[in-house]
Amino acid sequence: MSDLGAGKANGLNITSGPVEANLEEGGTDLMKAEVLKQVGRSIPMHDAVAKATGRIRYTGDIDMPGMLHAKLLLSPVPHARIRRIETAEALAVPGVWDVFTYENTPSVLYNSQVWFAGQEASKDERLFPDTVRFIGDRVAAVVAADKETAARALSLIKVEYEELPAVFEAEEALRPDAPPIHPGGSPFFSKELVVGDVRDIWPRAKAIAEDRVETPKIHHAALETHVCLAFPDHNGKITLVTPCQILYSVRLIVATVLGLPFNKVRVLKAPMGGSFGGKQEVILEPLAAFFSRETGRPVKIELNRQETILTTRTRTKTIGYVRTALAEDGKILGRTVRTVVDTGAYTSNGPIIGVAMGKKVFRLYRIENQLYRTESVHTNTPVAGAARGYGSPQIHAITEINLDHVARILGLDPVELRLKNLVHPGDFDLSGGPPLGQARILECVREGAKAFGWAERRKRPQGDGRFRRGAGMACATHSNGYFAAYPDFTTMTLRMLEDGSLILNSGIQDLGCGTVTSMKQIIAEVLEVDPERIEAPEGDTETSPWDAGSQASRVTHVAGACAFEAAVKVKEMLRRETAKILECSPQEVRLESERIWSAAKPEENFSYGEMVSLIQSRNRSEVIVTSTYRAQDNPGSYGANFVEVEVDTLTGLVRVLEVLAAHDVGRAINPGFVKGQIYGGIQMGIGYALSEDIAIDPNNGRAKGDRFSRYHLINAPDMPPVKVILIEKGGDLGPFGAKSIGEIATCPTAPAVVNAVNHALGTNLTSLPLTPDKIIQALHYSRH
Repeated sequence: MSDLGAGKANGLNITSGPVEANLEEGGTDLMKAEVLKQVGRSIPMHDAVAKATGRIRYTGDIDMPGMLHAKLLLSPVPHARIRRIETAEALAVPGVWDVFTYENTPSVLYNSQVWFAGQEASKDERLFPDTVRFIGDRVAAVVAADKETAARALSLIKVEYEELPAVFEAEEALRPDAPPIHPGGSPFFSKELVVGDVRDIWPRAKAIAEDRVETPKIHHAALETHVCLAFPDHNGKITLVTPCQILYSVRLIVATVLGLPFNKVRVLKAPMGGSFGGKQEVILEPLAAFFSRETGRPVKIELNRQETILTTRTRTKTIGYVRTALAEDGKILGRTVRTVVDTGAYTSNGPIIGVAMGKKVFRLYRIENQLYRTESVHTNTPVAGAARGYGSPQIHAITEINLDHVARILGLDPVELRLKNLVHPGDFDLSGGPPLGQARILECVREGAKAFGWAERRKRPQGDGRFRRGAGMACATHSNGYFAAYPDFTTMTLRMLEDGSLILNSGIQDLGCGTVTSMKQIIAEVLEVDPERIEAPEGDTETSPWDAGSQASRVTHVAGACAFEAAVKVKEMLRRETAKILECSPQEVRLESERIWSAAKPEENFSYGEMVSLIQSRNRSEVIVTSTYRAQDNPGSYGANFVEVEVDTLTGLVRVLEVLAAHDVGRAINPGFVKGQIYGGIQMGIGYALSEDIAIDPNNGRAKGDRFSRYHLINAPDMPPVKVILIEKGGDLGPFGAKSIGEIATCPTAPAVVNAVNHALGTNLTSLPLTPDKIIQALHYSRH
């Protein structure tokens, strides 16, 4: 859906620039530039043609001489000790190289979400456990000459289980008599964040709303399932080809599990067929690396859809309890929020995700008295981990649905209520987090409500027949990296070649959202070259500088700032070296449209390539710089979504009729990419609200939604018309003022849809997804 051929997108304002960045001379002028040639253009993704024509080779397409295939045996029971595994029959199958279980693999414990050395995290995973903890846990693997042989041998493995008590619901895991899944039981993590004092606000409140909101465990649903290829060399090095999000996390965990020095593990970022957070954690890579080392052959592991749903990662199922107090004038006096985070059978990011949710509740509204508590628990269900928004979709569903509830109690319009309480540009995070920066959520709401015709739609009668309409909206915020929380820096080397073309060497990892092209546009803007003249390969741990990866919505804001800084430094170096040749001052050197000259002698001008060649031959120098950029801010990205729905009261089905999304993006480096992210985020958000749920059976722990025939995505015929407004006021330290969009794009959608359904029906539905049976049940109760 990217607007690849369009120029400026509707609603763009690219004439106002951000505050000055702390860069070399010339950098601040570019950051403030009002007329941009490359930034703000909707040019196609660097590999769009290759993908569309099938020329690109994904990891699943790669075949190597002598390559073996691994197939995993997954647990059919939710909790059990493995008493005995018989593998002799499987090993006897012609073409089988080996069978691996907990008995012949490393017992090293690790945590799959760790991404930098020294990071503290609970380590409770291993390649193959001797106690399985969910249906889909790894029991064994067969490595064979082909997939068919591996599958046939897998069916011959006999396993005897000693079943143990299991727990499938997060709140049941909190009970004192709940069976422990790991030593210590649940909750295994708890945290409290507080500002002000919530104890005395309730007697002063004009309206109070309390809600229990439940969000589902969902699948990322990337087109490409999980896959990894590993191969050894003659010198003990293991190379992995993987469509991952954090190269250096893969290297760290593989080296740790296999007991190898870091320089004996090389990780190559492969083209990716989608992730949405599902490929952020290190899941298949340690297995493939170990199998490859043991067999001495290349080994590929490629999961099917059911395996990917069950045995990789999901979004955390979260239960939220929220209580909000309003004054008579609609100001929020205070709020308490408690979340119970279901991380599934292993810890993964369980301690981090609950805190990430909590930080968002302090960065969207001006609430002086607020208490947030979170508890993380284990259940005998598929493991939760990173997913698009990293806790923001959950916490905003919890709080935004409740905010509409309290608005109804006081008789306030939801937009009016939010405008009275939303943060302003320059506000501080009362909980002590980084300043909010140019927080333009008020403009998102005002401009979005006007363009959507909010007032008119809310005044329309919802109807009293079979079909009823309602309008809802919601707001959200998300981060721009890890500044003030975790190490967030990146290093890039930019070199101009003898023909004037450029190569960027960095650790960037494109998830299919346009990172490579965006970096090229940033550099092209600074150096006044065509983006096609820039090569920006994705990361390779053997040759690329360290980078924190594609996570935390940091790439455009942090890595993009590094690309900008490197380009400014190349430009200054080019000026200095050219001045020596033209015998003038660097200030007299002019660069434009890949030509360079002295202001004193404009008739004597050179192409970039000609000048680089002269610099090499006369100055004995290369035009190359290496720049390390350390994140200096972490402003909020903000968005408001407006939705109209139609509910069929006979069937309980909901049709989303229209969505308008207004987003504060600072500046759109590539408006087509930005709009594409918003379209996709809305699709995921609608599914989150209405249909997507892995749905663990509370009786036996089986996933009901373990394949696409049972897991209901929002498809093209279900998608409503979507209008996008981009608020571009810059003001923060990203390149040209740019902020993140990839994760915030999905966060306001689900609560906006739920609020619209509640407006249509006069209900207070709070359990996502709003499946037809829940809607029919709510209507039944409202009639009786």
